[in-house]
Amino acid sequence: MTASVLGLAPVLPVAVLSDAADAVPLARALVAGGLPAIEVTLRTDAALDAIRAVAAEVPEAAVGAGTVLSPARAAAAVRAGARFLVSPGWTDPLLAALRAAGVPFLPGVSTVSEVMALLERGVREMKFFPAQAAGGAPYLASLASPLPEARFCPTGGIGPATAPAYLSLPNVGCVGGSWMLPRDVLARRDWGRVTELAREAAGLRRGPDGAGF
Repeated sequence: MTASVLGLAPVLPVAVLSDAADAVPLARALVAGGLPAIEVTLRTDAALDAIRAVAAEVPEAAVGAGTVLSPARAAAAVRAGARFLVSPGWTDPLLAALRAAGVPFLPGVSTVSEVMALLERGVREMKFFPAQAAGGAPYLASLASPLPEARFCPTGGIGPATAPAYLSLPNVGCVGGSWMLPRDVLARRDWGRVTELAREAAGLRRGPDGAGF
């Protein structure tokens, strides 16, 4: 297992699942499209069962838990089989729990002070959230010079048109998003379409101008 969430894939799909039965076919569809990781957000009652199912039945997928808001939820996610943890923000108690969980983690930040505070605590990999609303790629680009040791997975409002701008930055390891998981596609359980959209997302390439595929 990678020691870094940022090393899993250039694009990290973020899924909100209301039915745990959808988790395994969804994960298989993403893997088939070239996206071997999936972040299942802990926003629904089905989330932990979904993580448990993917961990047991799709070993080629790295399943993680997102929207981790408390130490208890962090521990529960790891017990269910989560291989990484992601939170929208952080507190010292939550950070201690993320460290103790024994899997890679990304605490969320949206300000320079939050980034500096995590660096002081020895954390160098972070989630930038909500990415587009908090300043987008230009904001992260402005952090690369004064805080070169910090690396990010921006998430929030990112789509195929904006992802390459983030991926072109030296301090971005991957981007998170749900554009390859449209609600209507998931509602009709069109796993073939998910694979197509995942393949397009997996084809995103870093470019010197941050544009194109």
